[in-house]
Formats: sequence, structure tokens, C-alpha cells
Amino acid sequence: MPRKSQQRVTGVWEKVPGSGVWWIRYRVDGKLRREKVGRKGDAIALYQQRKSEVRAGKKLPTNLRNAGVRFKELADAILVYSASHHRDTKNIKIRLAKISAEFGERVADSILPQEIDAWLSANCKTPATANRYRALFSLVFREALRNGKVTSNPARLVRQRHEENGVIRWLQEDEEKRLRSVMREQYPEHLPELEIALGTGMRLSEQYRLEWIAVDLKRKEIRLTRTKNYAGRTIPINEVVFMAFDQLRKAASDLNGRVFSINNPRKWFARALKMAKIKNFRWHDCRHHFCSKLAMKGVNLKAIQTLAGHKTIAITARYAHLDDASLRAAVDLLMGH
Repeated sequence: MPRKSQQRVTGVWEKVPGSGVWWIRYRVDGKLRREKVGRKGDAIALYQQRKSEVRAGKKLPTNLRNAGVRFKELADAILVYSASHHRDTKNIKIRLAKISAEFGERVADSILPQEIDAWLSANCKTPATANRYRALFSLVFREALRNGKVTSNPARLVRQRHEENGVIRWLQEDEEKRLRSVMREQYPEHLPELEIALGTGMRLSEQYRLEWIAVDLKRKEIRLTRTKNYAGRTIPINEVVFMAFDQLRKAASDLNGRVFSINNPRKWFARALKMAKIKNFRWHDCRHHFCSKLAMKGVNLKAIQTLAGHKTIAITARYAHLDDASLRAAVDLLMGH
């Protein structure tokens, strides 16, 4: 049966095709008025209402087109929301401030998907950064939509940038030796931090927020509760990591607080890498090093996923190619008869 086409209503139109946001237009005393509504059914109903009001001579507000909530108000609401729902609010504050500098005084419902897309292209150097900002735009509009402050989420129609996650960097054996040598000579007080990073695969935030209460040296394990995925996990520690923690514990003045007195290692770590002549290696790559070494030792992906705290096995699967022993064994089966 042929599909019944929808009847077009004069004065009701979708400004951005496919957005699902409908507008109405009509004339009052010869002057054209426009209003952004939302769903098509609501737009048709409001259009008919406005036409009736015009015929009845009812006085309409003069600022209908500009009425609406400003983006800055939505951004302020997200700061309150973030304080209750997110652990890392610092980056959200920084990103919101940058977005609000451009869109703060705009009526939120007037912001179009192509404007967000253009802003991302102009202000974000990498696809990953663009996707983080896009997610924040979407959060702002999603919460505003849920609270009835806007009629749509334009960020939903902005395409995500493609991120290249195929390159995995870990330390080669000679690089690892050079780095440890530099650390022992130049930064011996920071060597335990490096050993813990390479031997546990913790994220930077997990490691530098770690408290002594979560480190059980008797059972030789770390119990993480504050993780990126909000899912706790336990990491067994080997002898090298144990000795690193033991060294830190003996030097600690307070065993009730955090293990590390600093928030991140970037300054001294960058200098150590330069001295060791190691390029294209970041602190986060210590985590890749941990997972890569496990894969190359033949540890199964499910175990690596659990130890690293990956949300899905698909993330862990990036390390599968590093363990080619099982693949070679599979091919060798063809030799049998």
C-alpha cells in the first residue's frame, strides 16, 4: 500500500532538514513574525493558534523571536549538575568557559548543528578534542531538553570526528633500560612512581588520587574504587611494584592520605624522556606498555581487560596483534593430516 504523504501546512517549515525542529511564520499588521517551536505537530497547533489570535486582534509580544533561555544559563546549570555527577569537574569548567565565550549570550534554541560543527573545526586541534567538546555540547542540551528549557539537541546532529586509535606505543627493551638509568641518576625520588605506572597500568588520575587505604601490601593488591568507568577493580602487584610502594610507605609522613604528594608527573617525566632520548612517549603510554607486555607474554584478553579496567573487550582487542603465538599455532595446524 502506497505511503500516505503528509499534508504541507503553509507557515510551518523545518528550517534544518532532518533536525526535527519546526518553525512557524505569520504576519501581524504586515510584519513577518517567526517562532521556533520543536515537533511538527506542536508547530502546526501553535501556527493555528497564532492565526486565530491575529484574526481576533489580540496583541502579541514583540520579542517572540528573541525569547528563550541563553546558553550561559544552561552552562551554569551543567556546572551544578557536574558537581554531583562527575569526579573531574576541572576540565568541564575549562571547556564550558571556552564554549560560553562564543555562545554564552545566544538563545540556546537558536544554535544550529552547523554552527557547533564549525566551532569545533576552528577551536579543536585533534579529533579526540573535538569529540570531547561535542560530548559536552550534547550534555548541556540534553539536560536542558530533559528540564524543558530547549526544544532540541543540535549537538546530536553533529558528526563525531574519526579518532585514530590504532597506534599503540610501549617502551622497547633498550628504551626501558635507558629511562630507568636516567631515573636512578636524576630523579630517584620519582622512580617508584614510574615503576608503579609500568607495573599496574593505572590511569594517571587513578594513580595520583590513590590513597594508602586502597593499597594492601599484605595481600599485595590495589583496590580501586574511583575509576573512569565508575567500576571498581583490584590489581595484584608484583615484587617490583611492591618494593616501590614499600619505599614510598617508609618515606610517608601520613599513611591516611594520598600515596603521592603531586597531582601529575608531566614536568619531570618530560625531562627524563628527553635525557633518555625517547620520543613520542606520554605518561598514558605507561598504561599501553602494561597492556602490551601482558599481551606479548600470552595473557588472554579477558584478563588484560579486567586488570586495565577497560569498559569493553573491543578496547582491549587493540593489543591482540601483539601476541602472535596463538595465531602461529593456529596456522601450524594446517600442517597436520
